[in-house]
Amino acid sequence: MPCSPQEISSLFLFEKLTPEQLGRLCSEGRVEQFEPGPVYTEGEPATCFYVMVEGTVVLYRRVGGDDVEVTRTSQPGVYSGAMQAYIGDRVRQVYNNSMRVTEPTRFFVLPADTFAAIMQEWFPMAVHLLEGLFFGSKSTQRAIGQRERLLALGSLSAGLTHELNNPAAAAVRATATLRERVGKMRHKLAVIAQGSYSPEVMANLIDIQERTAERVAKAPALSPLEASDREDTVTDWLDDHDIQDGWRIAPTFVQAGLDVDWLDQIAAAVDEEILPNAIGWLNYTVETELLMDEINDSTTRISHLVDAAKQYSQLDRAPFQNADVHELLDSTLLMLGGKIGPRIEVVKDYDRTLPRIPAYPAELNQVWTNLIDNAVSAINSVGGEGTLTVRTAMEHDMLLVEFRDTGPGVPKEIRGRIFDPFFTTKPVGEGTGLGLDISWRIVVNKHHGTLQVESEPGDTRFQVLLPLTAPADETSEEPV
Repeated sequence: MPCSPQEISSLFLFEKLTPEQLGRLCSEGRVEQFEPGPVYTEGEPATCFYVMVEGTVVLYRRVGGDDVEVTRTSQPGVYSGAMQAYIGDRVRQVYNNSMRVTEPTRFFVLPADTFAAIMQEWFPMAVHLLEGLFFGSKSTQRAIGQRERLLALGSLSAGLTHELNNPAAAAVRATATLRERVGKMRHKLAVIAQGSYSPEVMANLIDIQERTAERVAKAPALSPLEASDREDTVTDWLDDHDIQDGWRIAPTFVQAGLDVDWLDQIAAAVDEEILPNAIGWLNYTVETELLMDEINDSTTRISHLVDAAKQYSQLDRAPFQNADVHELLDSTLLMLGGKIGPRIEVVKDYDRTLPRIPAYPAELNQVWTNLIDNAVSAINSVGGEGTLTVRTAMEHDMLLVEFRDTGPGVPKEIRGRIFDPFFTTKPVGEGTGLGLDISWRIVVNKHHGTLQVESEPGDTRFQVLLPLTAPADETSEEPV
């Protein structure tokens, strides 16, 4: 269609241009009318810069399996397309969204190469400033992103070290005590063996020892009140049978599940003169069994923490695989246990029937880390006590992972900006404003899902929606 310099000068983008500049635009560009339908598609090479003259335009982006409308306008002069052509090949030149028109619409269309040349010739200073802003923000984002990941790694390492230290220290203490008890048990056995006891009595003592060890393994869990009452009863029995330090032995016997009925069986099975030595010997046996249980629990805890760390980091695993989100969530919660602390109650509301999904597990763990960290920070800002609820469910044809906290909420006026790079509500030095931006890019760009927030005071919910199947064109990309 004919290009009128007078008409395009009425568009706010060109209103300050000289007649010569307008003439060049018309000679090197064109006016084109599009019927209702698509104009260009997201991801295609950006070959043209479009400025709407009249009509209605809709911009949208592909999120998961849906087209999400970004802008709909009839304002003359709005523009889209190859807006970064002036940067050249230093940036991959593709359309960042899709555009369609809903009625016959006229555009002034300028080839991308021409637009780049005109920008550099007419506005060299502006181009330098825009290039500096673009690449500077990219460089800053990359540097701060690396720093944030290092800080997160340091925090996770400190938490993991703390979590590992407790069971490791318990195992060391139990081992030292066990060595002492085994030595005393050998001494007690020597004392018993030096007495004039028949083989039948010795065999009976060995049998009692074995049955006592079996009883320790099946000891019931008692409430503090029940344990206290039983300790008093056992102490009285030991005192009645002239057993020294009965008050010291009673708690060990009660912890092992031994009661006065069991002690009566022991008293009936051995002679009265060897009963104190037999009780002392059994006490060492019980302590040995309890210490071995403590060592087993401690080392099992360490093993679980190591497994959680491997699961969290996805060590020795393919970057893209079918993953169980519950395994990923559990490993992340365990890794962040030190940061969450005892004052925040963690509630797991899992739908265990959900299927495994194709994903990049290590990167989803990064999303969980960011969202949990934000939730903990929100709860800490209102006293440090609250509830963090992690819920999974099926939402239509997508898998939902929801993080709910009882913090102060996200104010409505900033809710639309929280996913923007460098936007943060934390004090200077405490937040970089990249956690939610990185999470958004991992969920939306990498997994073709959705990340959204619903918030009111005392109830903030970050919801991650992930597709159940991988896109047909899924390839092994570099991690975000």
